[in-house]
Amino acid sequence: MRQFSRRRHLQQLSGVFGSAALSGWSRSAWASEAEIPLEGIGKGIQHISYSDIGGRPDSVQVMFNRQHVYVGHMFSDGVTILDATDPRALKPVSFFTAGQYTRTHHLQAAEDLLLVANGANIVAMQSYDNMRGYFENTLVDSITKAKKFRCGLSIHDISKPNEMREIAFLEMPGFGINRLWWPGGRYAYVSAHFDGFTDHILCVVDLKTITKPEIVAKWWLPGMNRAAGEPATPKGKRFALHHMITAGDRGYAAWRDGGFTIHDISDPANPKLLSHINWSPPFAGGTHTPLPLPKRQLAIVADEANAEKCAKGLFHTFVLDVRAPENPVPIATLPTPRDRDFCTNGTFGPHNLHENRPGSFQSEETIFATYNNAGVRVFDVKDAFAPKEIAYWVPPTPKKLVDPRPNIGLAAKTCDAYVRPDGLMFVSDWNAGMHVLQYQG
Repeated sequence: MRQFSRRRHLQQLSGVFGSAALSGWSRSAWASEAEIPLEGIGKGIQHISYSDIGGRPDSVQVMFNRQHVYVGHMFSDGVTILDATDPRALKPVSFFTAGQYTRTHHLQAAEDLLLVANGANIVAMQSYDNMRGYFENTLVDSITKAKKFRCGLSIHDISKPNEMREIAFLEMPGFGINRLWWPGGRYAYVSAHFDGFTDHILCVVDLKTITKPEIVAKWWLPGMNRAAGEPATPKGKRFALHHMITAGDRGYAAWRDGGFTIHDISDPANPKLLSHINWSPPFAGGTHTPLPLPKRQLAIVADEANAEKCAKGLFHTFVLDVRAPENPVPIATLPTPRDRDFCTNGTFGPHNLHENRPGSFQSEETIFATYNNAGVRVFDVKDAFAPKEIAYWVPPTPKKLVDPRPNIGLAAKTCDAYVRPDGLMFVSDWNAGMHVLQYQG
């Protein structure tokens, strides 16, 4: 693949990082280490291009369909569509918004349809003095400045890829959807908050009639149904479904500080719990992404790092043996990146995993992961008991902090990655836009 000169990179990035960045980076983030250039530092990964996403660099989940990239935003209340026909020069072509204070940061694309999470822009409605407040309190107790917003699941026709034509909306009274899983087919598995519950629970949506989606099941951990008088979950711990990923008739779910569950979903309208394991304590919690590797009967489960400067210790990504789904057993962790002192500034540790979606890069031996200020990491898990890192890319420090929360360090926050079958990656950063990378393995 044709490489870009450093001059071309500087020209492309100058609008985002500013003229000051072109003459030299501040050494405050990595005081004792070499500065990271604008194209980042890579091993086995080549930097292709950068986009500020049309001036909305706060990017979260990424979907790819018909040579277009769909990006949900963390703070900008919308979804941007980018023409990726030439990945060296992404072109913003459209922006969708459900209105102010409605966050649509997570989305799923399949069958020329886009399912979009609609919910409260929580960051705009909280009053904590640091990011830990969000992660260590139940959702309903964290909202101190409630605003009007749209709450539920919107469904869009994207057969014309440069536009999102809404064809259905399923209202879910509460604070809205966090994330969802839908690789196509009849059922979507949604992490949603409903009135009366403390936080996001599992909601199964039947899409048999795509213009009339219907909720057919709900499931939650004990203690989450406050309206029913269930005993409260532990103080300082957040029990909430981040999301569920399915494989065949099994569902694998991550519950932040509530741990990891496996479900029998042979009848989606009646999900049955097979097992529940929680390694917090002694680990810090934040269980975020449950990636099943069904042919190998393994699961890779990432705990989201959720404190600045490693204030809660290191977070890990676990390898679980799930041959006996009623008794999942952790057998290893992915190695922690140690090529820099990442605890110096910002958030360091796992965020998300590339989820092996249909049409994307799929592997049960090569795992792509995002690690906040440590960028993108690629792991070989052929030996499930001894995973090893085989490639990485570390992003530069952004010129400007996008995250509006107080007491947040100026640092990259590599968020999600969509990997195409040819190894081309669209990588989001909720402080710094989107990088396009090429895996060279």
